[in-house]
Amino acid sequence: MKKALLIIDVQNGMFQKDNVVYKGERLLQNLNNLIFQARNNSTPIFFIQHHAPAGKPLEFGTKGWEIHPEITPNSQDVIIQKTTPDSFFKTSLDEELKKQGIEHLVIAGIQTEACVDTTCRRAFSMEYKVTLASDTHSTWDSKDITAQQIINHHNGVLRWFADVNPSKDIIF
Repeated sequence: MKKALLIIDVQNGMFQKDNVVYKGERLLQNLNNLIFQARNNSTPIFFIQHHAPAGKPLEFGTKGWEIHPEITPNSQDVIIQKTTPDSFFKTSLDEELKKQGIEHLVIAGIQTEACVDTTCRRAFSMEYKVTLASDTHSTWDSKDITAQQIINHHNGVLRWFADVNPSKDIIF
């Protein structure tokens, strides 16, 4: 079953000095480990890039919108543009995956309870096999619960839709 690595919304705007995503440095390290392994095994990598409205941290065409420089795509990687939490909704993602015969997605990125959750569920509904890298997605504290609690909760809930494994246990 052919795999691909899907990296969602790891853009500069998620790493603002006064509002860095929870454990951002660890997230980038784990992503780089997955990217390194994927590239060494000729596994396709798809970067999902969110377009936000004017004035938002991921506003299209701004520095915040750009993919984080520590995980820069190469010429073989596919970049998919989106405007909603669902990486498949009104995008070319499904078409691009089918072109390459991809049946299994390894999902990582930002934001746990929005784009990562929605994309895991949607991929499952579209009959992809899904693996969620349990230590390679992140978010921010909410008014009521911490980022770590949100991550833990989603790692539990998303087991209905994905195999949930730490990045060190994911093999391409």
